[in-house]
Amino acid sequence: MTTSSPTTTPVAQPNPLLTVSALPYGLPDYGAIVPEHYREAIEAGIAARRGEIELIVTNPEPATVQNTLVRLDTAGQLLRRAALAFLTVQLADATPAITDLAAALKPAMQAADDDVVLDRGLYERIRAVDLTDADDETRRLAEDLLRDAVHRGIELDDAAQQRVRAINTTIAELTTEFSALVQQEGNDAAVLVDTAEELDGLSADDLAAAAQAAEEAGHPGQYLITLILPSNQPVLSALTDSTTRRRIHTASVNRGLGAQADNSAENGGEAPTSRTDVTPIAARVAALRAEKAQLFGFANYAEYAVENQTAPDYASVRAMLERLAPAAVRNAGAERDALADAAGTAVEAWDWSFWSDAVRRERYGVDGAALRPWFELDRVLTDGVFFAAHELYGLSFTERTDLAGYHPDVRVWEVHDADGAGLGLFLGDYWTRPTKNGGAWMNPIVEQSRLLGDKPVVVNNLNLTKPAPGEPALLTLDEVTTCFHEFGHALHGLLSDVTYRRLSGTDVPRDFVEYPSQVNEMWMLWPEVLANYARHHRTGEPLPAETVEKLLAAQQWGEGFATTEYLGAALLDLAWHEQTDTEPVADPLAFEQEALAQAGLAVEAVPPRYRTGYFKHIFASEYAAGYYSYIWSEVLDADTVEWFRENGGLSRENGDTFRRELLGRGNSRDPLASFRAFRGRDAAVDPLLARRGLD
Repeated sequence: MTTSSPTTTPVAQPNPLLTVSALPYGLPDYGAIVPEHYREAIEAGIAARRGEIELIVTNPEPATVQNTLVRLDTAGQLLRRAALAFLTVQLADATPAITDLAAALKPAMQAADDDVVLDRGLYERIRAVDLTDADDETRRLAEDLLRDAVHRGIELDDAAQQRVRAINTTIAELTTEFSALVQQEGNDAAVLVDTAEELDGLSADDLAAAAQAAEEAGHPGQYLITLILPSNQPVLSALTDSTTRRRIHTASVNRGLGAQADNSAENGGEAPTSRTDVTPIAARVAALRAEKAQLFGFANYAEYAVENQTAPDYASVRAMLERLAPAAVRNAGAERDALADAAGTAVEAWDWSFWSDAVRRERYGVDGAALRPWFELDRVLTDGVFFAAHELYGLSFTERTDLAGYHPDVRVWEVHDADGAGLGLFLGDYWTRPTKNGGAWMNPIVEQSRLLGDKPVVVNNLNLTKPAPGEPALLTLDEVTTCFHEFGHALHGLLSDVTYRRLSGTDVPRDFVEYPSQVNEMWMLWPEVLANYARHHRTGEPLPAETVEKLLAAQQWGEGFATTEYLGAALLDLAWHEQTDTEPVADPLAFEQEALAQAGLAVEAVPPRYRTGYFKHIFASEYAAGYYSYIWSEVLDADTVEWFRENGGLSRENGDTFRRELLGRGNSRDPLASFRAFRGRDAAVDPLLARRGLD
């Protein structure tokens, strides 16, 4: 690939990233940072860390916890500070200058990371540390460092190790390019609509927001429907015009396919809107990963990736997904029959959400669109998300309007513990914009560490449509769920209480990291929490009790669709990473279709949650051969929900137990040991099967 050189921007002096920020909790002084500061600080950080590692390796004294493990965990502070600040901006405000910087810096950062992990002298020194009198967390740190080095290639011969380094650097280049192109594709695929009649079914607020988006994009008098990252678009549940629904659905599922979209089974007869075919990049990444796995002696990359997770082995992962798939497809088929009965005709993919909502209204009396006035963003946050955290963990939140984030949309809250002590900062960035990645996520900006005295700074990003000026931000039920989910990740970072930075917060195995966030979703419909935040944004009246009962009764409706689209993506991920050919797949779209067919998930009208052309989790993030982790973690989550119910639900005692045994532990002990300490046993799968209607 060809990378462009970042545009040089004069560097203001001094560079705020070269020293520890004087702002509360080390929040980067984003207002004083210009793009070129990131390059300068990261390059300086790489050089500084190299020198720090050299001092550890060449120390003539015997290796000890203090002169090796502690020094290693505190090394690279400048690089870590600059890299986390840059990653935050690259994900949430990727201007052209930031995008160009990422293309140049990500490969260099990967190579520098490999230099440390694959340093044989450092590896031998860690092995030589006497752990006889070490505490359990220090032992865990040493084990984690050694295990990671082996997983990354420290025991390979020199030739194989050099090839792994080259593969890692190339993958860093390709995944950065994939991410940038998918973001641009998402912006380009936004659907421009001429008249309000074509958007019949949208609320007045949503219509105004679409008009505002069109005007900002240079199309005054029209309406712009922006897309979220997953295949299924929220507006499809409200729009009454099937033609408009088809246009939006087609734009969504054809992102990143380029000319392949002409032949896509999901095209629906519409002209493709995709301008760029990113699937060859995905195929190259998958082929390189296959080669890398073979260098380690694995049959494929999926087996290699699962080796370092909580799942016992890859066969267990695949067996679980294959066990769930037939029941999910059967449930989706039953749902589709019900939709066809309601519609009086066969239901296509773009019609599914609309008729699903219609059936939900008919069967359960639940109208998703009619619920939105009760879910105003500020109230969901302060009286829902924050309220639940206060009741469980004693936390309080004070908005700090004197502190600024990396974009004007970002809000900052200071978080205090039950005793009034400052715990950290929480940043919320909720609106979609052209420079932001799709989807929703949490990432740390400062990681908790007792050793360094650092307290956490974390950010939640969502992609909600920004309302027109003066209008409230009203959320769908799914968007409320996302608020609670992402804040579960934030709690995992905020409540971390470990000695070593490497083991803090969400630095846990990929198939465990979703567990705390999924648990936090349970409080969304918990009676005391719901009653506190679900109030009409104009009248203040609470959501009627009978509506709450209907919501609870309707929880399983749509699980067939949801589980099938999720499993489609999870098994597509595994198919890409089970291949053994080290040459890129020639026809990625045909590969995708064959993979879904073989998995029994080529279900008409239920496309996978992510198709190859916009599957950023696996081709631009850390979920490669790991998208299964959501449902793997959900086994723990569903069993944890049962524990809370059995022990009285929303209480400080229960919250403190979960915090002490799990949220605060990070990776300072085996995560499954933390689960057993909390639950008193290993997880049972039955609660998950019941929740998803798969029992």
